[in-house]
Amino acid sequence: MTPPLALHARSGHPDFLDLPWGAPLSAWPELCARSVELQRGLSRHEVQFVSYENAVYAFKELVEGAAEREYDLLMQMEDLGLPVVTPVGHVHDRREGSENVSVLITRYLDASHPYRVLFQNPGLERYRERLLDAMAGLIVRLHLAGVYWGDVSLSNTLFRRDAGQLGAYMVDAETSEIHETLSDGQRNQDLMILEENVLGDLLDIAIVTDLPPAMIPEETGPSIVRRYEGLWSEVTREVVIGASESWRIQERIRALNALGFSVGEVELVATGEGDRLRMRTVVTDRDYHRHLLHDLIGLVAEERQAELMLNEIQEYKARVSRELNRSVAMPIAAFRWKSEMWEPAIARLNPRLEAGGDPAQLYCEVLEHKWYMSEQAQEDVGLDRALDDYLQKIIEEP
Repeated sequence: MTPPLALHARSGHPDFLDLPWGAPLSAWPELCARSVELQRGLSRHEVQFVSYENAVYAFKELVEGAAEREYDLLMQMEDLGLPVVTPVGHVHDRREGSENVSVLITRYLDASHPYRVLFQNPGLERYRERLLDAMAGLIVRLHLAGVYWGDVSLSNTLFRRDAGQLGAYMVDAETSEIHETLSDGQRNQDLMILEENVLGDLLDIAIVTDLPPAMIPEETGPSIVRRYEGLWSEVTREVVIGASESWRIQERIRALNALGFSVGEVELVATGEGDRLRMRTVVTDRDYHRHLLHDLIGLVAEERQAELMLNEIQEYKARVSRELNRSVAMPIAAFRWKSEMWEPAIARLNPRLEAGGDPAQLYCEVLEHKWYMSEQAQEDVGLDRALDDYLQKIIEEP
């Protein structure tokens, strides 16, 4: 093994010195027992995946110096709390008979799928159209943070299931820029690139599989743009309120929370119309529910998973309050819910967890199963009965 000219890796990850540096990434599958094959989107660069214990890492070959720049960009986005792959390191490597190259190392996003899998796997059909909302939400979140993507596409995105919905994560930041704020021109440029790239992505997948009837390649990009524009308008619009309408501040905050966004601050500015004020909310991220759940009981979940569990905690809080004939504080209700409902359910789901399941996702699947059974029975069947039925059906699956 020839050591690279320079290797930078974050602590908590392997040193990667046992890999076949000096050889092109395209040759690694034959030279390295750690190489693994994963489905991926289109890429203009050579990408290889390598497995270490419980983590898979992606290695992308770039021109000299480009990997360090992309690594720095991903680090900044990670610090901003944005949904991007985890940057792990960058390498300056030598190549015999050619110019030196740089290699970006990222951690592959666990339990995620490239868009191609959503179209080729029959079991994931129901998620295909939901990726449109996921893409729109991802771009809004990046733009709110001042990130110009520069190469928006399905191929540069990974999708992860989130309690019946999809979460979208940026994979490729090679062409990205981070600004204090984005101009309308920068945002529109990203949306134009999105339309062009999504058309190419879908035409590519249409060669190997049938697209859903409602997903026409020429119309899908514009559909994502419309969703983006609606969401962007909602999270950035200003509201004019009267001096006696302070309740509308909390109303506005709750409406944004319902969309999953946290509100960092509220700015009130006189309109010049007597007692009228212009209210501007500063939206910080789209992880309101997952942050709240973690703050309450320390559970880590995706945004939609956290929203479903918080809804159940609210129902639990109301039931306990009725039984005790007094109000119960949310932190106390959440603590009791965790010990009386979450932990016993997770213990029973343990065999599925040992097979690689995600606790929050499995629990939310049980919740969805409970709601389905309750709808059929026209009554609340309860978590225990739903869990019994869920486990029985899972065991009976071929």
